[in-house]
Amino acid sequence: MTSTTTSSIPTLDELNVMTHADFAAALGEVFEYAPWVAEAAAQQRPFASLDALHQAMLAAVHGSPRDQTLRFLCGHPELSASAVRSGTLTVDSQQEQQSAGLGDLEQAQGERLALLNETYRKRHGFPFIACVRHYTRAGLFAELASRTERGTDQEFAEALRQIGFISRLRLAQRVSAASLQAA
Repeated sequence: MTSTTTSSIPTLDELNVMTHADFAAALGEVFEYAPWVAEAAAQQRPFASLDALHQAMLAAVHGSPRDQTLRFLCGHPELSASAVRSGTLTVDSQQEQQSAGLGDLEQAQGERLALLNETYRKRHGFPFIACVRHYTRAGLFAELASRTERGTDQEFAEALRQIGFISRLRLAQRVSAASLQAA
């Protein structure tokens, strides 16, 4: 559900009473290629706040066995100029990466980004994940280079922390702001 028309964005109260399937459909894309997160959160309703909903979704991820969480991390796209240009990303990832200017990289910058991504993935076993809306383009390059040098356990935790930031922003786009102001 990526539409921005107010009438198609459910309120928190509406989410609380939706069928399990409708809830999962409304929020299934909050976590990249992981509708199971919304499905797990649906079982925890009702939610008193957007933060409570987000915490339930994060708990589903953090409560997963490590191998499932690793597969979840591996489902995230790399930061990529070519992927932004080709339109092969999800709508959310496309908008997020474009907002960081990754679609506007010159060839040499795109190649450097690809090399940094490859080095990171080889070292840690999953893609570099960052809430790109929190960084400038230069900041993303610096962060990727810096985080490549960290230990894998530290990066595993950091990737999940970044997913928390990403998913919180995405969730806010999918729940009517009017319902949150009244809460």
